[in-house]
Amino acid sequence: MDAQINQEQLKELLHYDPETGVFKWKNTLGSRAKAGDVAGTLNGNGYIYIKIRQKLYRAHRLVWLYTHGKFPENHIDHINGLRDDNRIINLRAVTQTENNRNQFIPTNNTSGHIGVGWDTEKNRWKVQIARVSYGRFKSKGDAVAKAKKVYKELGFHENHGKRVTANG
Repeated sequence: MDAQINQEQLKELLHYDPETGVFKWKNTLGSRAKAGDVAGTLNGNGYIYIKIRQKLYRAHRLVWLYTHGKFPENHIDHINGLRDDNRIINLRAVTQTENNRNQFIPTNNTSGHIGVGWDTEKNRWKVQIARVSYGRFKSKGDAVAKAKKVYKELGFHENHGKRVTANG
């Protein structure tokens, strides 16, 4: 397996602007990468990928390397949920569990609240978080209140369950 790029090599190739979260090529590397061009492409999963020496890197992981001198041990969380927002203030190194505790509401969610759904058998709103049931409720409001309380007690990020918006 090829060795990963290090901070020194990265800084020779790219300039990173922490205010915008954008990488730009420092030198022309051929017809596809000219000095001053924005580096990377947006993938179908919403992340920006940058190809360096025939290897693809997620831009947010390169930001961490560029800023902190090493790749993160585990995951990088985009705090505001925007996968292409690679400003350093929007990134934090987390474990898988911590990353899971800052999930934004899926677009296919029908209740409008993460962890809250309709139980057709019982005709009640149910709260289920991390495969654990926290009860069924007549009112959706009561179910939402319970879900919010459980998320807080379990240490979920304050953004967990919000909708992703263009301005974070």
